[in-house]
Amino acid sequence: MAFNYEDQTILFNFVVKQGNGVKGLIDSGMSCVPQPFVQPPSERIATLSAHTCEASQPIDLSQLDGPRHKEVAKQIVEAAETLGFFQVVNHGVSVELLELLKTSAHEFFAQPPEKKAIYLKEVSPSKLVKYGTSFVPEKEKAIEWKDYVSMLYTNDHEALQHWPQPCREVALDFLKSSIEMVKRVVEVLMEDVGVRLEEKRMNSLLGTKMVNMNYYPTCPSPELTIGVGRHSDMGMLTVLLQDGIGGLYVRLDNGDWAEIPPLNGALVINVGDTLQILSNGKYKSAEHRVRTTNIGSRVSVPIFTAPNPSEKIGPLPEVVKRDGVARYKELLFQDYMNNFFSQPHDGKKSLDFARAE
Repeated sequence: MAFNYEDQTILFNFVVKQGNGVKGLIDSGMSCVPQPFVQPPSERIATLSAHTCEASQPIDLSQLDGPRHKEVAKQIVEAAETLGFFQVVNHGVSVELLELLKTSAHEFFAQPPEKKAIYLKEVSPSKLVKYGTSFVPEKEKAIEWKDYVSMLYTNDHEALQHWPQPCREVALDFLKSSIEMVKRVVEVLMEDVGVRLEEKRMNSLLGTKMVNMNYYPTCPSPELTIGVGRHSDMGMLTVLLQDGIGGLYVRLDNGDWAEIPPLNGALVINVGDTLQILSNGKYKSAEHRVRTTNIGSRVSVPIFTAPNPSEKIGPLPEVVKRDGVARYKELLFQDYMNNFFSQPHDGKKSLDFARAE
């Protein structure tokens, strides 16, 4: 297909508005990165200087039910306090299901553009499903090298009715088999600050659940692009399945970036902004980003858990009493969410919205 990559309006419409995505660019025969995707030098990822972080050692969640409970709980707490990221094994999700997830993600994005474009935000037949490219492409200085489909959970019936056919059942299985693990990890983290959440409050804090499938097409010049820019997640905890290619980087306290290597059968868990707010800053929502690669197309499947939009979030009273100061104000989660999605990725800037005056 003859295509004018130099005309930025035509390019933007082709990729974003018409739903061809970054994959459509690659499939059209493009051999170099178009200018709208070229990141400023400060945002590019120098892979040679990156190192692997301590999250390469997974935590065995099955040990929470045995004599090593205290030791394993301490590992979870320390990871949430420092890096904000950790990997888990024996998490209750079968390896077979994890492999099916990766396969079904590739199947969804391998469909013709018109099959995916029906889920573009402006035309999607369901408010539960959104397909697109990048994060806020209309406002970004450079577009992220990523296509995605986002599936919001309300109940099983609506998920099976509205989520896309190639991945609805496997994505729902992933969510349902992960949620008890998420609750268990939240319980451990809350116990360490002297808080026991009632079931109703726990369910409200995890009331928004979403499964995304991310697709990072092979990139001819990975050194010029990013898959996802620097950001933290807005919710409680994120559960992430990586494929074997890797590319997830987390920011360390000293400002360096370290890669979280893919481990077969493991899941990655990271702390979100809401948990940092509730814990009054004890737990750290991790700033992270994703690089692109020229060795193959990469998929990842995150589950985002967050409060109901109507839920008020703020530092828990028990934690404020211990700390002697509230570092964040109380606010409606809907307001936090609206602010989060209105801005391009910019590190942990979204948290400024919740800081105490």
